[in-house]
Amino acid sequence: MAPRPRQLSGRQVVRVLEAFGFEIASTRGTHAKLRRVRPDGSDILTVPLHRVLAPGTLRAIYRQACRFVPEEELRGRFFTD
Repeated sequence: MAPRPRQLSGRQVVRVLEAFGFEIASTRGTHAKLRRVRPDGSDILTVPLHRVLAPGTLRAIYRQACRFVPEEELRGRFFTD
C-alpha cells in the first residue's frame, strides 16, 4: 500500500525544505523558487504557495526534492505512516 501524503500548504513545504538548506530565491505570483547553493552547483525547486497542495503536486515536489535530499529524511515530513 502506498503511503498517503499529508495535507500541507505551500508555505509548510517551504519550511520543510528550508530545514535542508534551501532558501527562497524569488517569488512570482503564487510560486516560490527555492535555491540551495553547494560548492558543486546549486539545486532549484519551485513550490506553489497554495493553502493546500493537491496530493499529486505534493508527490511531484517530493520526487524532485529527493534528487537533492536523502529520501529517508524527507519521507516522514511529506507522508503519513
